[in-house]
Amino acid sequence: MDLMKPQKLIDDEAAWGAVMARDRTADGTFVTGVLTTGIYCRPSCAARHPRRENVRFFATGEEAREIGLRPCLRCKPDEVTREAVALERVYRLLEQAESPPSLDELASAAGYSPHHFHRLFKRATGVTPADYARGKRAQNMTESLQANGRVTDAIYDAGYSGPGRFYADARQRLGMTPSAWRDGGRGETIRWATAETDLGTMLVAATDKGICRLSFDEDEEELHRRFPKATIEKGGEAMADLVRRTVAAVNAPEKPHDLPLDVRGTAFQQAVWRELQRIPPGETRTYAQIAAAVGKPGAVRAAGSANGANNVAVLIPCHRVIRTGGALGGYAYGLERKAKLLAKEGSR
Repeated sequence: MDLMKPQKLIDDEAAWGAVMARDRTADGTFVTGVLTTGIYCRPSCAARHPRRENVRFFATGEEAREIGLRPCLRCKPDEVTREAVALERVYRLLEQAESPPSLDELASAAGYSPHHFHRLFKRATGVTPADYARGKRAQNMTESLQANGRVTDAIYDAGYSGPGRFYADARQRLGMTPSAWRDGGRGETIRWATAETDLGTMLVAATDKGICRLSFDEDEEELHRRFPKATIEKGGEAMADLVRRTVAAVNAPEKPHDLPLDVRGTAFQQAVWRELQRIPPGETRTYAQIAAAVGKPGAVRAAGSANGANNVAVLIPCHRVIRTGGALGGYAYGLERKAKLLAKEGSR
C-alpha cells in the first residue's frame, strides 16, 4: 500500500473536523494515522494535533497497521470503551423491547445514572433516548404498513401498546392519521395559498396542525403530487392570518417566528432540522459541522440529504448551511434566493 496515497474510506473533511474538535462521538468510526510519527489515534485523542498534510484516515486500526502504523499509547485506539459497550447494550434493548423502556431502565442497563446516561446517549446519537425510541417505532410502523397494509396489525407489530397510543403519537409527530400517512393523505385536508414575498411567489400549505409545505415557484399541482389522495383546498379567508405571518417571517428571516409546523422525518432528519434551527441568524455552518453536531461526523452526505428534505423553506433555515470554504452549495429554490436570505440576515 502506498503510504502517501489518501485512502478514501470515509469523508476526509468530516473526519478532520472531528479530530480538530476531539469529538468523542466519532471514536470507533475511524482512526487517525500520522505518517510522520508512525502512530494512529482515536479522533478524540488529547495529544497535540498533527499537521493536516501528515494525516491519513482509516476505517479500522487493522488497516492502519497494514501500512506499518502502531496504536497510540495515550488514547489506546484499539480498546473498546465502556461507553461503546454500554451504548451497544442499550441499542439492542431498544431493538428488542416490545414497548419503549423508561429512561431509568435504559440507564440501569447502561450502568450509568439517568442524568449521565441521557447526556451520553444524546452526545452519541444526536437525539434523546425518547426521540430515538419514537423514531424507531415510526420506522417499524412504516415498514410494517408497506409489508401488509393493515394499520391495526402494523400498530402492534411496531411495538405500540394499542391504536390509541399510536394515534396520539402519530398526531404529535405527523399531524396526520396513520391511514393518511400510508395512503397519500387520504382523509386529510390540506389548505393552501400563494402570496408575494421579497423572494418571489411563495406557496404555503397547512393541515390543522400547522404548515406542512413552504416553497417557491410551485403551485397546487405540487401538493396533489405529494398528497394525491388528500383533499386539497384553497385557504381563503381562513388562512389569511397564517399567510400574513408567514410572509412576515420570509421577509425578515433574521427574526424568530412562532408559526406552527407540521413536518415529519426520521430521527436523523429531525436531529438535523433541530440543529438548523439552532444556527443564529447572521451565521452559517458547513454540512460537516452539522453532521458532527448531531453526533454523526461521518454522515456528511446524509446531513446534506436531510437538509434538502426540509419541506418548510426559511422557517427551518436550511439556507444557513454552506460548503467548507464558503461556497453556497445547493438550494432547492436557487442560489440567488439563498444568497438573498443570507444577506438579509447579515451573513458574511
